[in-house]
Amino acid sequence: MRRQGGIQLLLTAEQEARHIVYSAVNVKKTRLRQAKEEAEMEVTNYLSNLEAEYKQKLSETSGSSDSTEKRLEVETEQKIQHLKKAASQVSLDNIAMLTKYITNIKT
Repeated sequence: MRRQGGIQLLLTAEQEARHIVYSAVNVKKTRLRQAKEEAEMEVTNYLSNLEAEYKQKLSETSGSSDSTEKRLEVETEQKIQHLKKAASQVSLDNIAMLTKYITNIKT
């Protein structure tokens, strides 16, 4: 009788151990699933933040390129006007010099 009581006790302990292991495995699986979902959410948030930063920098640089383009157009136009003015001044000086040499005859 004592043997059967010991065997029954061992069977009960084995069932309890199986139940504890099964519960622990389920808890572990649940926690792993939660960790995976949390990691996916973090990755998604991180990517959306990076995308937002990229779009912001892109809009900042494209906006500045428009203003840079306008500034360069204005500067180019000013330089063209300056060169035209300088060319007309040099042209007048050249005409005056040529006229002087043509009209002065060495005798």
